[in-house]
Amino acid sequence: MALAGNPNVGKSSLFNRLTRSRMETANYPGKTVEVAAGSCEWTGRRVVLLDLPGTYSVLPASEDQRAARDALLDARPDAVIVVVDTTNLARNLYLVLGVLDLGLPVVIAANLLDEAERRGLFLDAHRLAERLDVPVVPTVATKGQGIDGLVPQAARAARDGVLERPWYGEEVEAVVAEVARVLPEEAVPRPLSPRAAALLLLEGDERIGAAVAGTPLAARAGSLAEPVARARHALAEAIAREVLRTAAAEENLADRLWDRVTSPVAGMGILAGVLLGIFAFVFFVGGALATAFTDLWSRTASPTIAAGVTGLAGDGVVGRILLWGLDAGIGAALAVGIPYVLTFYFVLAFLEDSGYLNAAAFLSDRAMHRFGLHGRAVIPLVAGLGCNVPAIMGTRVLATRRERFLASALVTLVPCSARSAVIFGAVGFFVGLGPALLVFAVQLGVVVLAGSLLNRLVPGRSTGLVMEVFPLRRPTFTDVARKTWWRFQAYLTVALPIVVGGSLVLGALYETGAMWALSDPLAPLVTGWLGLPAVAGLALVFAVLRKELALQLLVALAAVQFGAGAASLSSFMGADQLVVFAIVTTIYVPCIATVAALARELGWRSSLGISAFTVALALLVGGVAWRGLSLV
Repeated sequence: MALAGNPNVGKSSLFNRLTRSRMETANYPGKTVEVAAGSCEWTGRRVVLLDLPGTYSVLPASEDQRAARDALLDARPDAVIVVVDTTNLARNLYLVLGVLDLGLPVVIAANLLDEAERRGLFLDAHRLAERLDVPVVPTVATKGQGIDGLVPQAARAARDGVLERPWYGEEVEAVVAEVARVLPEEAVPRPLSPRAAALLLLEGDERIGAAVAGTPLAARAGSLAEPVARARHALAEAIAREVLRTAAAEENLADRLWDRVTSPVAGMGILAGVLLGIFAFVFFVGGALATAFTDLWSRTASPTIAAGVTGLAGDGVVGRILLWGLDAGIGAALAVGIPYVLTFYFVLAFLEDSGYLNAAAFLSDRAMHRFGLHGRAVIPLVAGLGCNVPAIMGTRVLATRRERFLASALVTLVPCSARSAVIFGAVGFFVGLGPALLVFAVQLGVVVLAGSLLNRLVPGRSTGLVMEVFPLRRPTFTDVARKTWWRFQAYLTVALPIVVGGSLVLGALYETGAMWALSDPLAPLVTGWLGLPAVAGLALVFAVLRKELALQLLVALAAVQFGAGAASLSSFMGADQLVVFAIVTTIYVPCIATVAALARELGWRSSLGISAFTVALALLVGGVAWRGLSLV
């Protein structure tokens, strides 16, 4: 079975409820960019569920929508649960009609019923079921209401099949029937009906069009796109009027807030306040946690680990190398991860679920056009504050390859949670909030300059923006906490082994003296141009694996060399050096996973080109920053 629906209708929330999975949800479009799979039990049988990317139509307009359409045609689910936003029923029924046209059994999950009723919209679910001859299940996904009836109704729909297909009027249906009669059998993807294939061809579907290329039917491709769209919209609107009863709406605070956050003047002020609020929260809360955790670790875990390692391996070279990994490595990973990564994930989850990122996209449209992009590109850029990998995958919401390339390149320059942890952990903790904000300001300037430069160098033109406006919603603490914990678990699962392994390698290099043999060749660049200690070059090289590794390895080095834990960073690096170190770390190649994501989305040539560009940019900006700070 498959879950389909427009963006931001609660589809992934339903998927999580049904499968008890860890699929992330957020209140902005383009969150699901791949087909996620999960399963649940029903009457002793295992039911496989596919969560498709949000789409408005069975005809794709972007890469993520193409993934949804291809899954419907290729996986051919036994039934499709189409999740609809009851507050905007007519627009959502357009997709329902399209799925029915494919000949797939449908169940409608009429979601967001509570919001609809607050807006004075009351759904006659029984009448909607009669009108389309499909089961309709009213749901409120965030509260788990109605979801128990979805799988049984989907099983019933799969058994009964499609009982009635939409009718688009004599004129359209006559042409569809004519094309269906002459459509070659090999042009009809199994198990589509000739009518479904003919309708897709007449609407301009690329797959069916390619199958009839070079035949007289090729001239008919797309010829009925507008008439079919008009007929489908008219039918959807007629059904919505018939099944919805309106009444006086409750006073809606979210609508009033939306007017404020999207106004040109007040909205930009609010956006600036939100960004400063994020930095202040992470700085003060993260800093307090960092101090508490470092003190707790040095008083409890560190002596215990040291005693255990000494008892097992002695205090020789092997024992000291193990201390690098088990004490300094784990301590450094958690000292950065718990205070800064965890707090940042919490703030990001809150903003996602509130729908504020949608307002940010709306506000940023004019500015983004200077980079050859439009406001929707802000969504993957802001998502990049959490992690660059899903943000790069999220560029699939953009229509052209040029836009995806530009957005992906800029995403790599956005300080993800790992790089933000480096800024707060190295600069904020040891130097102060002002210098930390300076690093973020430099990063913003780099994004602006790089975007303007790439827009001029990459051929092509930008497209306009037509985006759906979603309401602000009140995030629930449970959902925010759950999402924060899932992300932090993923961080620990991936980061901890890398940090421990990297610390062991660094410890071996340090204890055997090989560190200096490796760092000396980097000295002209690291020391001469960037003004950093030679050993910082090794941390920068290792950080290609994960960005927070740069800081964590320096902390581990300080812990072993100076024996004072994280506070020792200031013992061998000055304030200016910490600022330059953070600037360089946050600009060059985010991590090896990001390089792989770029290659997957754009190809290896583009991936390596963007990576080389960021390295050159980091060295240039870092060297200039060092010389500029030396003059102050």
